[in-house]
Amino acid sequence: QAQLVESGGGLVQAGGSLRLSCATSGLTFSTYIMGWFRQAPGKEREFVAAIGPTGVIIRYADSVKGRLTISRDNAKNTVYLQMNSLKPEDTAVYYCAGEQAWSSRYSDPRNYGYWGHGTQVTVSS
Repeated sequence: QAQLVESGGGLVQAGGSLRLSCATSGLTFSTYIMGWFRQAPGKEREFVAAIGPTGVIIRYADSVKGRLTISRDNAKNTVYLQMNSLKPEDTAVYYCAGEQAWSSRYSDPRNYGYWGHGTQVTVSS
C-alpha cells in the first residue's frame, strides 16, 4: 500500500525559509509524477509545483515562481519543496501527491491518486 509522509513544516517569519520533504513507500517512485499542493483555511486546494519522473519536467504556480523549488531524489524515494522568501499568504497545509502519468492536468488535484496527510506551514508577518 502506497504511503506518502510529509515533514518539515513549521512556523517561520516572513522572508524566512523552510524545506518540506515527502517520503514515499509502496510506489515505484522513479516512474511517478510528484506534486505539491496547499490548502489554506476556507480555500480550495491549490497547485504549487510538479516534477516529472526524471526531474527534467518541472512546473510551478505563478504565485511561487522564483521562491519555491521542487526537486526529487529517486534513490531515496523522496520529493522536496525548498521554500524561500516566504510570505504570510504562503500559510497553508502543504500536501504531496503522486500520479503515474504526466498529463496537461498536472495542476489539477483530481489528477493525483496518492496523497499524504499534509504538513502545516505558518508564515508570520
